[in-house]
Amino acid sequence: MRGATLCVTKWCNMKSANVRQLRHNFGSVLNWIAEGEQVEIVKKGKVIALLSPPPPARPKKFKLPNFAARQKRIFGDRVLPGNIVAEERESYRW
Repeated sequence: MRGATLCVTKWCNMKSANVRQLRHNFGSVLNWIAEGEQVEIVKKGKVIALLSPPPPARPKKFKLPNFAARQKRIFGDRVLPGNIVAEERESYRW
């Protein structure tokens, strides 16, 4: 029952504009849409269009790459010592 009441309330409060108003006062109609309201466009007493704001954008889910799989693809099963960089640096004379 609550959903039906909400639908009727939205329908009663929906703004409408005729084609003349849309042509001459498009800025005000656009402001209504920017505020989140739906606007019915009426021509000769009949609804010909419904303008509504776009749905809210969902944040994109960021997926991290699988670094372990990438390492296995590049190096295979070889295990590199963790101190190889330190040994390389020590071997150079600065």
